[in-house]
Amino acid sequence: MTIRDILNTAEHRPWKMPTESWKFYQEWNNAIFLHWQVELSELKKFVPKELEIDLFDGKPWISVVAFTMEKIRPKNLPSFPPISDFDEINIRTYVKSNDKTGVYFLSIEGGKSLSCKVAKGMSELPYRFSEIKRTENQYESNNSEFNDKLNIQFTIGKGITEKTELEKWLTERYALFQDTEKSINEFEIHHLEWTINEIDLINLEFNYPRFGKLIKNKPNKIQYSKGVKVIAWGKNKKEKTGYNTV
Repeated sequence: MTIRDILNTAEHRPWKMPTESWKFYQEWNNAIFLHWQVELSELKKFVPKELEIDLFDGKPWISVVAFTMEKIRPKNLPSFPPISDFDEINIRTYVKSNDKTGVYFLSIEGGKSLSCKVAKGMSELPYRFSEIKRTENQYESNNSEFNDKLNIQFTIGKGITEKTELEKWLTERYALFQDTEKSINEFEIHHLEWTINEIDLINLEFNYPRFGKLIKNKPNKIQYSKGVKVIAWGKNKKEKTGYNTV
């Protein structure tokens, strides 16, 4: 499907497409989703006060998404695989801002150091480097600086044809929100609806010490997707309270 086709398929979006020209293309492929229902009081410690935590049936959620980023590039330029293709893990929660629902990243890891530096410099998203290895049925990450470790062994199951409201709520997000020292940055994105497969966990090791009180026990829900092709717009900055616009 071409970029034009993707942009012309927008019936599933919760709000209208941005009128500005898009800035970046990227693919989020072979994604593993691990979802936990968490305690609101603990989650609030990680989310800036300028963002409202989004709830499903009165409860907040955290998701760990392990996937492969591919073909990321600016509009009108080709991708450069040594930088544009890398494995990524993000730990995210769900928020509201400016009448839009989106995601907020508690952590983002990339498997290539240079790719992390470029992505962080361009987007201000909290990228950091971790050693990541993946095979057909295993995804493994280690970060000695933070003592973080993720090891997922899995098999992919059958496709899900009728998604539940929770499955849609956890995946169909068309905005990213992230904080810097002085601002909240908003990124609009667009893609087709995620195709979802069942997934069976053979083994899961999740050890992120700073999230130890937030993410406990086994995931409440797990999913797999072949991925989506993503169109992204530039960041919009909203100054935090107490700072003047420069």
